[in-house]
Amino acid sequence: MSAVSDSEILSPGMMELPDILDIKAAATLAEELLTLRGKALEIDASRVQRLGGQCLQVLLSASMTWKADGNLFTLTRASSDFLEGLGRLGVSITEFNGRERTQ
Repeated sequence: MSAVSDSEILSPGMMELPDILDIKAAATLAEELLTLRGKALEIDASRVQRLGGQCLQVLLSASMTWKADGNLFTLTRASSDFLEGLGRLGVSITEFNGRERTQ
């Protein structure tokens, strides 16, 4: 795990996002996601307090990549701040999961 990021790879196929997903976190987030490519992935967004556009782009790209690869990509336990950030940026949680799922 990178010293720059507070995200945690909890186990194969599970990842917890850090509190702050700003421009500084985008490259590290992308790198960490690439290490998990090729298997179903569940991302816990319960700690997120701030979501920036660059990290949202990384997450949307990862979601589309997982779907193209035929693997499950789910975003779970989205914090209210994460959901608010999505809304501010014009995106719904359904872009990731195909349905509302916050728990």
